[in-house]
Amino acid sequence: MDQTASDGSAGQRPVARGKFLRRADQKFYVRGVTYGTFRADPCGDEYPPPATACRDLALMAANGMNAVRTYTMPPRWFLDAAAERELLVLPSLAAERLVGYLNDGRRAGARVEAQLVEQVRSCSAHPALLGYSLGNEIPASTVRWLGPHRVERFLERVCDRVRDVDPSALVTYVSYPSTEYLELPFLDFVCFNVFLERPDRLAAYLARLQNLAGDRPLLMTELGLDSIRNGVDGQAEAVAWQLRTAFAAGSAGAFVYTWTDEWHRGAEDVYDWAFGLTDRDRVAKPALAAAREAYAEVPFTRDRDWPRISVVICAYNAEPTIKECLDGALGLDYPDYEVIVVDDGSTDTTGDLAEGYPVRVIHTENRGLSNARNTGCDTASGEIIAYLDSDAYPDPHWLQYLANTFLTTDFVGVGGPNLPPPGDGAIAECVAAAPGGPAHVLVSDLVAEHIPGCNMAFRAAALREIGGFDPRFRTAGDDVDMCWRLQDRGWTLGFCPAALVWHHRRNSVRVYWRQQRGYGRAEALLEDKWPEKYNAAGHLRWAGRIYDRGLTRHVVRMRRIYHGTWGMAGFQSLYEQGPGTLISLPLTPEWLLLTAALVCLSAFSTLWAPLVLGLPLAVLAGLAVLPVVLQASVSAARASFPSTPRSRLTLVGRRVLTGLLHLLQPLARLRGRLGGGLTLWRGHRMRAVRAPVRRSGSAWTERWVGPEERLQAIEAHLVSSGSVVRHGGSFDRWDLELRDGPLGSARLLVSVEELGGGAQLIRHRCWPIIRRATLLAVVVIAALAITAWVSGSPVAAAITAAIGVAVAALSFVECGSALGALLAAVPAGLGHPSLVEPQIAQEEVSP
Repeated sequence: MDQTASDGSAGQRPVARGKFLRRADQKFYVRGVTYGTFRADPCGDEYPPPATACRDLALMAANGMNAVRTYTMPPRWFLDAAAERELLVLPSLAAERLVGYLNDGRRAGARVEAQLVEQVRSCSAHPALLGYSLGNEIPASTVRWLGPHRVERFLERVCDRVRDVDPSALVTYVSYPSTEYLELPFLDFVCFNVFLERPDRLAAYLARLQNLAGDRPLLMTELGLDSIRNGVDGQAEAVAWQLRTAFAAGSAGAFVYTWTDEWHRGAEDVYDWAFGLTDRDRVAKPALAAAREAYAEVPFTRDRDWPRISVVICAYNAEPTIKECLDGALGLDYPDYEVIVVDDGSTDTTGDLAEGYPVRVIHTENRGLSNARNTGCDTASGEIIAYLDSDAYPDPHWLQYLANTFLTTDFVGVGGPNLPPPGDGAIAECVAAAPGGPAHVLVSDLVAEHIPGCNMAFRAAALREIGGFDPRFRTAGDDVDMCWRLQDRGWTLGFCPAALVWHHRRNSVRVYWRQQRGYGRAEALLEDKWPEKYNAAGHLRWAGRIYDRGLTRHVVRMRRIYHGTWGMAGFQSLYEQGPGTLISLPLTPEWLLLTAALVCLSAFSTLWAPLVLGLPLAVLAGLAVLPVVLQASVSAARASFPSTPRSRLTLVGRRVLTGLLHLLQPLARLRGRLGGGLTLWRGHRMRAVRAPVRRSGSAWTERWVGPEERLQAIEAHLVSSGSVVRHGGSFDRWDLELRDGPLGSARLLVSVEELGGGAQLIRHRCWPIIRRATLLAVVVIAALAITAWVSGSPVAAAITAAIGVAVAALSFVECGSALGALLAAVPAGLGHPSLVEPQIAQEEVSP
């Protein structure tokens, strides 16, 4: 069922590609078992005699295993024996045994590093090596004592020296929940030891680990159960579901702990634990057969009722990539699926190339992306419709992971990661490390707020029930709109980290600019349809966390680690707080507009000399943009590139280009947003303006309705009229806020008093809200006008006063318009369809 390296791969080392390993250019799932630790012989080798070890290795291979993990560097004869049986070995340098020497100073640390690297020289370039593990579970108390940064730097130095000795080797480190907060981005793949005895808890923690691993493979390096306390049958059952859960969660491999009950630790033989698949005499336990059967099914068993899936590929002038896309789509390992290509009026040979494949091709005039997606949906026969961009191609098990997520959850939509394939060139790699790429947004480790359009799948019934995609989104924004509409129905979206597609990034700075400008225009369309999702400045407010390798990194990081009392928590996590408003404000594109406005203000110094002060203010505002440059530089310095640059100068060039892209991206988005009408000074349609003063009213009814239903009725009335409505938070003394512009808004508070017998007295209060920034601006402008008049510059005073009056008047109009809309909507809640016509008390007005 899985496409993994087998015959002809001997001697070829695995490589890390996205979320999985590959060997001999085929996907390679690690099916392993741990080995040791054993009592050391007189020579210091912590391994059984060669004859015993060879019998163990042969039995491992006979039971479907292809890898063995050791806790120290094995002798060369052990690696030779593993190679003869086509087993790969993941040895450990055992850094956890020597990390304590870091307390003795820098020289001691250097000696430790040299000692660890010397082990690598003894086995460098051996064909049986899966890679090197720097260590196994440095104790949480040691990490807490030394500090995580010191341990991270130590492991990075050792990693660099290992690569100097054996450049083609994979390098990892085996962590565990008590030190999950260690940030080790330099590793080729991520390894964790996890012992959880409930399937739901293991699945939930695996989802968390996948997000910690990011774009790298995740291997579970210790799974298992003690047979003394749980019985041999209980152990076998646990090993089976642990392995199946690990691979279903997208793990690139797993190691069962351990091969034999023979176990030596701390200078003593251990007899009160029995995790082995075999006993001390190498007699197989039922767990060995359970592991063999689970490994034979990787990643999923075919003996299940897989749903039919329709893969829809929308293409427009996709001649350079359509063949690669279709080759990948037709190479999917899935029992029941179809491929539909919608040629959206291409003017190149896209349609002709697609006709050469055994797929259904639909030719239409150019009507935009959303229409093309709907055309594919209308002709699809699958229960699930999976959308794939024409400049992307899927992992062979893409549909299996998507289908499994649908089968085991109630998600109506599921997405997965999209990674840039290697070999696209230097500019494409820099673009992949720049912001603005297709990213997923998660509100938890499994629940998504947004899934990108290049890798998304939906239940066909749900997609058709809401009427498909909105045709107004011709090039971008359709996926965001679809996600919001589905969630607006009360449905949920999911994320599957193993449902991977390879998505080409733009290979030209000019094309990247054009793409980001188009995304800015799409934001304007989204804000016009979903104004409540945006703040007063026109910026989207995601509830979840954005996952994108190109995200701009903050210069100042605020990290907090949960250690538990006395550092004894079993799961110790990292919590990172975002920067405050003052730090983030200069990083917004609108700050550039403010700087330009100050420069223009200084130009009026010919009318009034003191206005020349606007020039130093503009300079200060410009200097405030320096954090943007610094942030871009930090992001570029931390960026990684799939292909290793040949020289340091080439690497510097890529980092410089990546930094420039971090600066260009917000400018391109701003250009697109302004062109689409998404401006800071945008206004909503005017309504009946009421004097912006506090107003109260009351009503009574003899038919009971819940307070939340009344508020929902008011909100529905406001939304239907195009208003931007925000809910009050858990600590707010207001229920709804209506925004009519960037300068002013109005709020509503409703109170319901129960009178008995179903009767209710309903009170409401509305009041205007003028932004503090608006008041400050009016005060500053008034002060400038008075100063200009006193200094004998009546023209400058008149112009300045006119500007102040205009700002104040606009804020009053916005507040009055929002207040009028709220007052007009209140009867919608008071006059609920199930109510007798309420009797409204006289409205009270207070200043």
